[in-house]
Amino acid sequence: MRRIRRGARKRLIRWTRRARELDRATYGRLVDYHIHTKLCGHAVGEPEDYVREAIRKGLSEIGFSDHMPLLKMTDRRLTMAPDDLPRYVDLIRDVQASVDEIAIRLGIEMDYFPDHMNEIWDVVSPYEFDYVYGSVHYIDGWGFSDSRFLSSYRGKDPDQTYARYFELFCEAARNGGFDIMAHPDLVKKHGIKTKLPIDRMYEEAAAALREADVAIEINTSGLRKTALEPYPTVGFLRACAARGVAVTLGSDAHAPQQVGMDFDVAVRLLGSAGITEIATFEGRKRGTRSIAGE
Repeated sequence: MRRIRRGARKRLIRWTRRARELDRATYGRLVDYHIHTKLCGHAVGEPEDYVREAIRKGLSEIGFSDHMPLLKMTDRRLTMAPDDLPRYVDLIRDVQASVDEIAIRLGIEMDYFPDHMNEIWDVVSPYEFDYVYGSVHYIDGWGFSDSRFLSSYRGKDPDQTYARYFELFCEAARNGGFDIMAHPDLVKKHGIKTKLPIDRMYEEAAAALREADVAIEINTSGLRKTALEPYPTVGFLRACAARGVAVTLGSDAHAPQQVGMDFDVAVRLLGSAGITEIATFEGRKRGTRSIAGE
């Protein structure tokens, strides 16, 4: 029955997506900082295709943040190869130079690996990014978010998975050196639940973010996954808002049509948490933008 209800909700989200699309004036007050390129191995389209979609919708500012190469493993279906990093930077710089209608930022999505962050930061030191996303995709070597490894959930305690994820998330916020934490409660991606007091985890994560002055994003890609809701959930967002944690927006687009997708839901989430401005980034300096209409 749960699978049937989830399937019906997924179809409803897909069928109503075009009708729910925001008007251009509202899009113009927003940003989409989480856009990938085909260099990561699991996205499609050229950067120009994503830019055209952003312009069509009326976004005034976007940012590319593709998956940084993994230093300890090679998987061309997960991240760009090491030799592709300078190519990626040049690719986005070329697009920035060729487009006047929209502001385009250069970002990167960096995985958090305890005890290896100095080495990871050394790799990107030659490049000047506008922002760096921090991500927790791995729990002690297990790529829990990768759909290819769903069988690894068998025999694992969901409570332990949640507890360890949020432990790593707090570590990443405090010690990773990131500007934004991506998809803040990604652990829910495949629909697993915990019986632990989840609000306490949200509070601890929000405290870590505030302590380190790191922003989070509302990432709407969860609506395209089994979770069927954005990252983070509204409870997590409210915990962050109560502490003054900065919030920005990302679609996690892996195809051009996904740019700004489901941002109507993101706007409602912001409103439910009492948030009236979003974070913007340039040269790794954070600014703010009001999203309140006239």
